[in-house]
Amino acid sequence: MIGKDNTKSLRPRRESADSKAEARERLVSLRKTIEHHRYLYHVLNKSEISPGALDALKHELVLIESAYPDLVTADSPSQRVAGAPLKGFKKVKHTVEQWSFNDAFNADEMREFDTRVKNSLRKSYGKEIKPSYVSELKIDGLKVVLTYENGILVTAATRGDGVIGEDVTANVKMIESVPLSLHEKVSGVFEGEVWMAKSTLERVNREEIKAGREPYANPRNLAAGTIRQLDPKVVKARNLDVFIYDVTALDKKLPDNQIDELKYLQKLGFKVNSHFTECKTIDEVIAYWQKWQKKASKEDYWIDGVVVKVNEKEYQDALGYTGKAPRFGIAFKFPAEQVT
Repeated sequence: MIGKDNTKSLRPRRESADSKAEARERLVSLRKTIEHHRYLYHVLNKSEISPGALDALKHELVLIESAYPDLVTADSPSQRVAGAPLKGFKKVKHTVEQWSFNDAFNADEMREFDTRVKNSLRKSYGKEIKPSYVSELKIDGLKVVLTYENGILVTAATRGDGVIGEDVTANVKMIESVPLSLHEKVSGVFEGEVWMAKSTLERVNREEIKAGREPYANPRNLAAGTIRQLDPKVVKARNLDVFIYDVTALDKKLPDNQIDELKYLQKLGFKVNSHFTECKTIDEVIAYWQKWQKKASKEDYWIDGVVVKVNEKEYQDALGYTGKAPRFGIAFKFPAEQVT
């Protein structure tokens, strides 16, 4: 690991690479170092070097890749550089159909959900089953579906109608918290929420007002509009962020429960919202929901409720889906969302 006192060693070399082999070796080192500091800053909110030192590393990387374009890789940090505006978005068919959660708005509706879950499991297993639940903050943003092959990001798509979405890969690559390569060379489909910080919305609205345009109403609408911008430069300037919360397909055995799945996503290098918790009873779920109603406004992202899922994957499989939603999960909305 590179420490704070070693920034001198991070300055770009003045001498040019003597050979392609040296260039390749240097590129491997640069990419590894840049990725290390990207992960620290954009995922863990830590920093070991100055922004200037990191920019110098990226500049050296681009110079070497310009001299040796055949050494450019799909997961190189240089691939986050915004290119020419897009002509439009291609349609992409999801490999895994995208579902929406049913909603609950009060404690009584959550207890009804708990009863439905236990009744269904009793029918499946022929005995009383007491599942645990995982409560996660419901981020108010835009759903994104990420596909990786051998650990490399190949496609990012919007939810669309659940079957067909829009290919927004070029724009999602502008989000620094989205890894271009994972910490393991796995292939799979991962779901998350693209969001914009409240502080970024304030900055953008100041610019809009100064230019004589109407300000945006909320960060959710601006995030959704930004990810569909045809010019990736606009996306890059607006500093979108992402939380990943689900693995919907994987070329290896999935974790046995939702808590371990979230920890596995962190291990792969994804940014996961850290406020998830396991609840042994539905009363613990309700207490978590009540606590976050009071705390939600203190975060720099919009939270419109709590997503509740049965923790055990075996029970999730037994519960299955209705025509439009999973039976094992529900969106526990905050009261204001019911009015909206």
